[in-house]
Amino acid sequence: MANIEQQKQFLQKAEASGLLTRLGAYARLSGPGWLQSAITLGGGSLASSLFLGVLAGYSLLWLQPLAILLGVIMLCAISHVTLSTGQSPFVSIKNEINPVLAWGWAIATIMANIVWCLPQFSLGTAAVTQNLFPGFDGTLAKVGVCSVLLLLAIIVIWVSEKGSRGAKTFDLILKVMVGLIVVSFFGVVVKMTLTGELNWGEILPGFAPDLSMLFQPAQVYEQFLTQTGEFSSFWENKIVGAQRDVMIAAAASAVGINMTFFMPFVLLRRKWGREHRGLAKFDLWTALLIPYVVATSCVVIAAGSQFNGKPESAYSDFENKILHPNLEKGFHSLTTARIITEIGASEYDALAPIQQEQLLTDLPEADKQLAAMLVKRDSFNLAASLEGLLGSRVYSHWVFGIGVVGMALSTIIILMTINGHAVCEVLGKPHQGPPFLMGAFVAGIGVLGPFVWSDAAFWLAVPTSIIGFTLIPLAYLSFFLLINNKRVLGRERPEGKARWLWNAFLLLALGIMGSAAFYVAWNKTWGDIPFGRYALIVFGILLVIGDYSLKNRKLSKKVEGLEMRLKRISQQSESAESKT
Repeated sequence: MANIEQQKQFLQKAEASGLLTRLGAYARLSGPGWLQSAITLGGGSLASSLFLGVLAGYSLLWLQPLAILLGVIMLCAISHVTLSTGQSPFVSIKNEINPVLAWGWAIATIMANIVWCLPQFSLGTAAVTQNLFPGFDGTLAKVGVCSVLLLLAIIVIWVSEKGSRGAKTFDLILKVMVGLIVVSFFGVVVKMTLTGELNWGEILPGFAPDLSMLFQPAQVYEQFLTQTGEFSSFWENKIVGAQRDVMIAAAASAVGINMTFFMPFVLLRRKWGREHRGLAKFDLWTALLIPYVVATSCVVIAAGSQFNGKPESAYSDFENKILHPNLEKGFHSLTTARIITEIGASEYDALAPIQQEQLLTDLPEADKQLAAMLVKRDSFNLAASLEGLLGSRVYSHWVFGIGVVGMALSTIIILMTINGHAVCEVLGKPHQGPPFLMGAFVAGIGVLGPFVWSDAAFWLAVPTSIIGFTLIPLAYLSFFLLINNKRVLGRERPEGKARWLWNAFLLLALGIMGSAAFYVAWNKTWGDIPFGRYALIVFGILLVIGDYSLKNRKLSKKVEGLEMRLKRISQQSESAESKT
């Protein structure tokens, strides 16, 4: 329905006609949730899901459904506030909650957009140079691919801002590319189920929350660790560290802080109002939660069945112990670190290259197997997840590569778009024209991703998501305070049972995500400097200052208002006296 008034009348009639009619109306008008789903099902989610399966098998299937559930709760709160007030939450938070919290939310969003763009260019480059055109490699190839991705993103954003239909066509093409890989992973799981390759008795328990892998290795590593003797602690630390990083990355890629900033503008652009609040929530639960859970679960299952606990997956020729060329560097880095743990760094450096190589050759088989399981896979290796469905290495690489390029490019476009909105909001400018385009192009700095980090391209999504994860509680705290603010919502503030339910769910989301993010940030260091602790302390002080400044400003306005009233009364009194 093009006419917003017709939409409102349609929804009002549906609300009065019973549950089934209402759900049918909601399904017909669904929209923003699918856009949020497109953002979420990007390269970060794909990479996190793959690595969850590679490192932990089926044991962490519960993580992404829980993360998206908490994220949907928060997005529902954002939708309720936005549609009740009809204005940007940034303004409400700045003027009524805490200006530092508002500015922190906005700045964190801009930072997240730039940082998250970095791995997207790396993912796209890896897909082109490793899956689609393996011979097309090197610095010149990276420059070429990154330039094309950035140029396409700029063109799409430019024509979209001008309202061109061409942008919608290109967007449809990207959705088909992304859908190709999502459907493929679903197909892998279906086929493996039908052929009896998957044991669902082992898979289903993985959906039960279990935090043990934050502190101990997955069970599949036990048989290998027992064979490493006194060096088992070295490998345990490596495994737990990798598991923890991937768990955080998976949680962060479900609903990022930039999604919380973008959601209000999606709703306001559609001219949705109070009548659309039920629709907005339905949209998030059906168009975001369900597709995300199905897609990520299939990726985890496919990766877990083919990589987890299987050191042979790191070899092109396992019998002759020939590694995949792109994994050699990572493998040798892990095995070298293990040897240095035994003999010391200075002693190792003093050895001749041939002696170092001999030590690596003589390393016990259990250590080599653990290194093979933990080495960071790249796009080339992960494409093997689709071979079971497509039956051909060439086809699997092309489907995987096309899907990843689509995910990377669509995510780049969306991140740049979000940044345009964020910059306009910070500057207090209309969300269009030069300010919007300038803000969007700033996020394009992420084009440096493949050149800034030389590590495995797919793994870049992990440290990037960890950075983003520490910023999420800013949004969660902001909207918990906002939905309870009478001055902002007035009569639209939830009351009674509804308020208790809102607060219970929001506190649950804030408690889980906030405590996890606090732990990550508190233990984050920059060399030997506890940077995370200092940042948290400084931000806490700024929040106190912001609260004081806001209260002082409100008090000043009240005093100013009283003075104006007294002045008017005085003038009226003088006028009355002069007449008499």
